[in-house]
Amino acid sequence: MQYCIQAAETGAEVTPLLTVPEFQQRLLRFQGTGEERRDEGRDEVLYVLEGTAIAKVGGETQALEPGTGVFIARGTPWHVESADGLLLLSVLVEEPLPATASHAVIAGGDRGAATAGREFTLLAQPENGCASVTQFVGYIPVGRAPEHYHRYDEVVYVLAGEGVFHVDGESATLEPGSCVHLPARLIHCLENVGPGEMRVLGVFRPAGSPAEAYYPDDSPAVVPAV
Repeated sequence: MQYCIQAAETGAEVTPLLTVPEFQQRLLRFQGTGEERRDEGRDEVLYVLEGTAIAKVGGETQALEPGTGVFIARGTPWHVESADGLLLLSVLVEEPLPATASHAVIAGGDRGAATAGREFTLLAQPENGCASVTQFVGYIPVGRAPEHYHRYDEVVYVLAGEGVFHVDGESATLEPGSCVHLPARLIHCLENVGPGEMRVLGVFRPAGSPAEAYYPDDSPAVVPAV
C-alpha cells in the first residue's frame, strides 16, 4: 500500500522512513557522544523511542528519556553529549513557519479525548514555540473507528500494539515500527485488533487538534464530552 511501510531497524545511525512534500521521517540512533546537528532550512521534532541521553539543545542541557518530545527550530544547534542506546524518531518539517521559540523539551501531559474512544497527549505544538506542526501520542482502544479524514497532512509511527490500516478498499497490517502517511482529506481508518491499547506517534501540519476529524459526508466527527 502506497501510504504505509514497515520500518526496517538496521541499527544504522540514520534510517530513512517516509519522505513526503511536507515532512521527512527517519530514525536516529546514538551511543556515547554525537556530532553537532543544525538544519538551516527545516524545523525538527523528535520523540525518544528507546534509551536515555544528556543532550545540549540551543545551548541548554536536557535529559532525554522514553516518551520525551523535542522541538528544534531551524538554525538551532543540538548534539548528544552522552547516550545509552538512544533511539529517536525524527520528523523534519519542510518550509516551516517562523517559530516563537528556538527549542522546547516536552513531557507528555494529560490525555485529551478524540473520536471513537481515542485519546491523545500533546507534545510539540504552537503553545511551546512550534508554529508549523502538532506532535502527539495517540491512544487507540481495541476496535475499528468509522472511516474519516483530516484537513491536515500527517505522518504516523506505531509505537505499540497491533492493528490494520484501511484506505481505498485496501488494508495493511500495523505493528510497532509501521509508518503511515495520511495526506489531507484521505478517507481512512486505523483498526486496533488487540488485545491491548495501540499507541501511535503523530506529527501533522497545519498545527491544530488531533481530535479534529470529518466523516466522508464532510460532517464533523463527534468528540465525546469530557
